[in-house]
Amino acid sequence: MPAHDVLIIGAGLAGQRAALAAAEAGASVAIMSKVHPVRSHSVAAAGGINAAISLADDWHSHAYDTVKGSDFLGDQDAIEIMCSQAPAEVMHLEHIGVTFHRNDDGELDLRAFGGASMKRTAYVADITGQALLHVLYEQLMKHHETVARYEEWLTTSLLRDESGACVGVVARDVRSGRMEAFTAKNVILACGGAGQCYKPTTNGLIVTGDGISLAYRAGAPLMDMEMVQYHPTTLLGSGILITEGARGEGAHLLNKNGERFMEKMAPNKMELASRDVVSRAEQIEIDEGRGVGPDGQGIYLDVTVVPRKRTLEALREIVNLGRDFAGVDITREPILIRPGQHYIMGGVKTDVWGQTSIEGLYAAGEVACVSVHGGNRLGANSLLDTLIFGRRSGEHAAERSKHLRLPEVDTRAQLEHDAGVIDSIIAREHGGRRISEIKDELGVTMNNYAAVFRDEAGLQTALEIIGRLREESEKAWIDDRGTVFNQDVLGALELGFMIDCAEATVVGAIERKESRGAQFRTDYPERNDSEWLKHIDISLNGAGPEITFSPVTITEWQPEERKY
Repeated sequence: MPAHDVLIIGAGLAGQRAALAAAEAGASVAIMSKVHPVRSHSVAAAGGINAAISLADDWHSHAYDTVKGSDFLGDQDAIEIMCSQAPAEVMHLEHIGVTFHRNDDGELDLRAFGGASMKRTAYVADITGQALLHVLYEQLMKHHETVARYEEWLTTSLLRDESGACVGVVARDVRSGRMEAFTAKNVILACGGAGQCYKPTTNGLIVTGDGISLAYRAGAPLMDMEMVQYHPTTLLGSGILITEGARGEGAHLLNKNGERFMEKMAPNKMELASRDVVSRAEQIEIDEGRGVGPDGQGIYLDVTVVPRKRTLEALREIVNLGRDFAGVDITREPILIRPGQHYIMGGVKTDVWGQTSIEGLYAAGEVACVSVHGGNRLGANSLLDTLIFGRRSGEHAAERSKHLRLPEVDTRAQLEHDAGVIDSIIAREHGGRRISEIKDELGVTMNNYAAVFRDEAGLQTALEIIGRLREESEKAWIDDRGTVFNQDVLGALELGFMIDCAEATVVGAIERKESRGAQFRTDYPERNDSEWLKHIDISLNGAGPEITFSPVTITEWQPEERKY
């Protein structure tokens, strides 16, 4: 049975940064992922990473912008840690080989991003996530003797000892179908968000809420799950992401009358207001009949106002995306976009060291909720979140490992249980609904009722549909009955994870009877600090979710009206 000091589930930026930190602290480390590490969804991050590295900037300004962007739901102690440590983290990345774009003076170039009071986003064209991920993977290879890699393993459950501490996982080898238990002194969940609960989404097919659901089922509370970010610029139809970097370089948003409608919604920041504000402005234009494209469901993103040379230099990937997926040369004509699901602000509740309520279990990155994003994440703060709290989780777990013996736990019961669940999925008789059909209905339901605008009736409808889909998923059949690369089995397990996340999202959205950040309730259109300046925590109690509340940590910035 494999045993390690620190076992990390997920190999994106949070997972790899945690692994490096733990390995450098002398711990024996393993990193487990259901795909090859450089196929992790962090590779899709485009626009950049925030840090107050300009001489004219200050991390306090970055922190205030982040607090304001969160609509004052973010915990300010965590935000201060993230923003104060950002410059050193970005310089560390530069020193280990990330080829950040430089200006004519040879300094790190910075671009404008939404909700920021000045330019503070370092970038590598519009492939920043890919550049960071590959450099971290190179660094991880230096520790190949002390960092084990389990690639293409799906985690099916967390192991807990008699005291309730997390002491490892049970996982399935995708390549062979073999089930195995892995014990560890500490487990760090770093396996991303739950974007595939929605259709369409900018998230890859692997982003199915695995870690959120695994922690939830093990008894850890979730926090801020109602806060789901819709990115203002995704390709109409496919939902493919068009980076905020386009607006950072000066692109305009136009309705069918050729109007820059952001003048009405955010006269000071225009297209660079926070993402929730811009997405709502776009949706209002569409709903009131000023949209463009098929059935008026789109908005024009006009990149032609950016000098062509600059577009080809700094936005080359979206030039390719426009050509390949929309048949448009964005340097010569506008492209059709609309708001699309992009990011989960909520997740597994943690402290500032990544610790959950379960001893020995940590979480970092989009799977976690520290909460540095609160009701709305600023663009380019996500990569920063993964690196800062990935590192801190790895450091803390490595230090904790020094004082513990490797766990001795009987894993047979959990192994047999998980293997039995998979055997029962494979053995289901044909006749019910397909996994893919249920997943599609779940995604459409969430996009219809838990999107940019929400109300009580729609959310209750979504909750009823999710309950029915959960029942149907327990009978849904699959074609593949083999063991080698059985993607049907993975799809069935992932569907269960997604239903858990979707239910928690809708339950939280129903409970929060106000509008704040990404949660805009048309039946409660005002922010209500006197009643709702608090986090909604959701725990699994028996068969269903149970709601409690926790306070927002305020250190310096008192809530104020949010204007852009």
